[in-house]
Amino acid sequence: MIERYTNPEMGAIWTEDNKYRRWLDVELAVCGAWAKRGKIPAASLKRIRRKAAFDVRRIEEIEKVVKHDIIAFLSSVAEKVGPDSRFIHLGLTSYDVVDTALSLLIRESLALVRRRLVDLKKVLRREALRHKTTICMGRTHGIHAEPVTFGFKILVWYEEVKRHILRVDRAMEVIGVGRISGSVGTYIHLDPRVEVDALRKLGLAPAPVSTQVLQRDRHAEVMAALALIAGTLEKIALEIRHLQRSEVLELEEPFTQGQKGSSSMPHKKNPVRCERLSGLARLIRANLHVALENMPLWHERDISPSSAERVIFPDSFALADYMLTETIDVVSHWTVRPGNMKRNIDATRGLIFSQMVLLALTRKGIVRDDAYALVQRNSLRAWNENLDFRELVRTDPDIVRTLSGADIERCFSLKPYLEKIDYIFERVLGHES
Repeated sequence: MIERYTNPEMGAIWTEDNKYRRWLDVELAVCGAWAKRGKIPAASLKRIRRKAAFDVRRIEEIEKVVKHDIIAFLSSVAEKVGPDSRFIHLGLTSYDVVDTALSLLIRESLALVRRRLVDLKKVLRREALRHKTTICMGRTHGIHAEPVTFGFKILVWYEEVKRHILRVDRAMEVIGVGRISGSVGTYIHLDPRVEVDALRKLGLAPAPVSTQVLQRDRHAEVMAALALIAGTLEKIALEIRHLQRSEVLELEEPFTQGQKGSSSMPHKKNPVRCERLSGLARLIRANLHVALENMPLWHERDISPSSAERVIFPDSFALADYMLTETIDVVSHWTVRPGNMKRNIDATRGLIFSQMVLLALTRKGIVRDDAYALVQRNSLRAWNENLDFRELVRTDPDIVRTLSGADIERCFSLKPYLEKIDYIFERVLGHES
């Protein structure tokens, strides 16, 4: 089912064909390094490079018999290369090839994820600037708090995506290593210079020390980066879902020509794409748990991580890529409803200005606890009796003894909520082109 959420570019990285190509890249790089040391004749190396190939179906046929994927791969390559194949896999163990190639696949996938993050960052920046002064209701615990701007909401997401780009860069550095050090990592049948030369050819650094495998904290860090990205994408999706509720209706995900929301209710426009993003984020977070469980191994290596990694990495990268692509499209084509945002600001009949009144009283010399009691008394009455908070404040004798009519009116203005927005945007965007 994961194929449904796999974009072609990411899907191509995790095909069996591409995996074997990376395995062959590793084997050929090692052959070149051995030839440099005089262990493989130049003529043999030339023939190996010319003839080396594989057949996926043939590998599958052989693996059914030998029950070992690397042996099946090497047998297929040997059939293409002929006698010179004796120089292939010289001194290596399976995971010299598998783990080094896996680093190449992960790094390639992270590069694509990074591109998507940069695209999302651009879209969020554009939308944040577009709605920089679009006043909307800020909510804490789901309850009206004080006004913010819709652009401010988006700016928070934008800054978070910037941090994800740094995390991906860090993950690319952490996974940008290989190992060509033999059965338990001690170079018994290898020259360490072969590892250095081969990995340089592949664009990787040697792991300073490894057992038969690269240590799985590296892979867990990659998965953690993907899980954090998924968390932010779900955060965006969840906000859209909340704001699309009928009672709120400040924002809607795209609803395309011909789309239908319900098999029984023609009026329905459901936030199905954002709900899907929320669901898929749970899978990536679950896969992080698997990656963490893969870290403890028996001694110098056991095979327990292998089967899980064949699932969690292709699936998680496919899902992250899909989720990023979907989020970019949703944000690019959503419907923003400023009129409904203003309606919701007015819905609580001025209660959102309670702090303004509280601070106005304290500036006039009223002790904070006493001022709080005065404002809360009127706030709760407005809340419980469905009354207008401003009118209650205007007619409260204990308040009007301290605040003039003009003082009270200033408390109920939206203008102050825009006064610092330029400062916030400048702090986040000012140094960026």
